[in-house]
Amino acid sequence: MSDHRPLRTYGRIKARPIKPRQAALLDSLLPKIRVPAEPFDPKALAPEARAVWLEIGFGGGEHMAAQAGRHPDTLILGAEPFQNGVASALRHIDEQALANVRLQDGDARELLARLPDGSVERVFVLFPDPWPKTRHHKRRLIGPETVAELARVLAPGGRLRFASDWADYVDWALEHIVGNPAFRWAATAAADWRNPPADHVTTRYEEKRLGDCAPVFLDFVRV
Repeated sequence: MSDHRPLRTYGRIKARPIKPRQAALLDSLLPKIRVPAEPFDPKALAPEARAVWLEIGFGGGEHMAAQAGRHPDTLILGAEPFQNGVASALRHIDEQALANVRLQDGDARELLARLPDGSVERVFVLFPDPWPKTRHHKRRLIGPETVAELARVLAPGGRLRFASDWADYVDWALEHIVGNPAFRWAATAAADWRNPPADHVTTRYEEKRLGDCAPVFLDFVRV
């Protein structure tokens, strides 16, 4: 019997009923593009891909699909436990006929554990659940263990982008990520974190401005 307990995923897994078309894609498309359940080399999934990117918590999939469309030579892995978000992402993938996306419909930490060292060139963590109450901070995605895993799977010179519109989570993420010597914060001026990066894709969720500050973008380099 294994001593490892399943990871606990906090937050909602499903909310409103899924629309029939999206439900059909969960049955037909998702099994074809779901990442393997065992350790795997992402480059083996798409040998022609020039790079592998990972988006953790892709929400409704708008950013992930837009980046996949812009970069057809890049394999993009996405992880999201929220079933409605997965269903929405499948609709974007289907409508745009994207062949370079693979999904983990579950906790991103499980996907990270199955990836080889240095197998990813970019990671996006955009507007994750802030868990603003102090007693819930332990539920935040960004913490020492996850940051260490991100450092492990990122190739040297790879980049990690974190974005949030909750000031406390921005400070928390900056402290934890630069606290790991594998990462260097790439900012040189205030505009680097106050303005959206040139390649950023704004989503409907971001536009809702549900946080307590303007969106902040932190880019880090894997040294």
